[in-house]
Amino acid sequence: MNSPAPLPSTASPAPAPVAMRGYPRADGRKGIRNFLLVAYLVECAHHVARRIASPYQGDGVQLIGFPGCYPSDYAQRVMEDLATHPNVGAVLLVSLGCEEFQRARLKEAIAASGREVELLTIQSAGGTTGSVAKGRAWVEARLAALAAAPTVPLALSDLVIGTKCGGSDGLSGVTINPAVGHASDLLVDAGATVMFEETCELIGCETHMAARAATPELAAALTAAVRKADSYYTELGHGSFGGGNIKYGLSTLEEKSLGAYAKSGSRPISGVLKPGVRPPAPGLYLMDTVNDGPVRYGIPNINDTQTITEMVASGCHLILFTTGAGSVVGQALAPVIKGVSNSRVFTRMEDDMDINGGTIADGIEGVADVGRRIVDAVRAAASGLPTKSEALGHQEFILSYKTYEPLGPGCLPV
Repeated sequence: MNSPAPLPSTASPAPAPVAMRGYPRADGRKGIRNFLLVAYLVECAHHVARRIASPYQGDGVQLIGFPGCYPSDYAQRVMEDLATHPNVGAVLLVSLGCEEFQRARLKEAIAASGREVELLTIQSAGGTTGSVAKGRAWVEARLAALAAAPTVPLALSDLVIGTKCGGSDGLSGVTINPAVGHASDLLVDAGATVMFEETCELIGCETHMAARAATPELAAALTAAVRKADSYYTELGHGSFGGGNIKYGLSTLEEKSLGAYAKSGSRPISGVLKPGVRPPAPGLYLMDTVNDGPVRYGIPNINDTQTITEMVASGCHLILFTTGAGSVVGQALAPVIKGVSNSRVFTRMEDDMDINGGTIADGIEGVADVGRRIVDAVRAAASGLPTKSEALGHQEFILSYKTYEPLGPGCLPV
């Protein structure tokens, strides 16, 4: 009997090793990009900000903003964290002029970080036409300097990496998510900082996380974070297990939770974070992205783009995003490395996918093999190689009203 023919390889090739270099910042962090940020401070300024930024999208100009007119302590903190993110080199703030966002405070925080910053107020700059002209002139005057900015050597231990899944399928929990978990272990062992989140998709896994906690107090905080998510979504009336998950092969919330948990790997958990709180030391952290208190106005925490924004606000340089059905989202400030669970979707959407985890199900590779390729992709992105979502121009960004209480005493053990 003849042996069966070997399966064709659909593994994405590992990037060639490149020396990593980063952009030094005054606070000691290092960026892997040197973006010029155009940030609108109310939805009424969104169009003008987009008109300013759009001609320079391929030149490292990124667009973000907060749409609300009324004050939000949460949005203020997150915008300050994003505008002083290590991947940002300069910032143009675009204000209508009558919104209640504390624009002077934001400008002062950016200037104090050592970055160039300008505040453009539409109502005093000549309206749309005058504001667009002045904004573009400011941007053009700074792009050359940003492109020529000096770099310094960069190590994996300088990086903060977030993990996220969206559009999971029946293979996510046995192929790409465990591979991300293996990559997480390798990165933590190398001195990097890794975050995982989606407490709404970790329901039932809290005892497993508690067993990995660095302290008993942290174990209690981890358990409380997941139970808060369970209570929040019970009050909301629905969670993050949706029709798309069922369509693509997931049977229960428990199955989805185990798949999401697999992304965290096996290393000890060092702490719990909330949006805008930076990890105090290298290690593995849970990001709690569920609104504190009862269900309120704004959006519930089942939006992939907002939770990525929140991890970036806590310092993530890049995101490892897994999908089964085929999500295409990127991010405005942090490169997104997209990993897919099956070769069928990888073949159909290869322009969007960086890593094919379907080779595990195909019998071509093991979990550890794909995990090592993910670490190679992290090195490549950190060295400046665009990810697939960057090359396609993805700049997804959402920021809404939310409320968070300060971290409890056991969340970040000393």
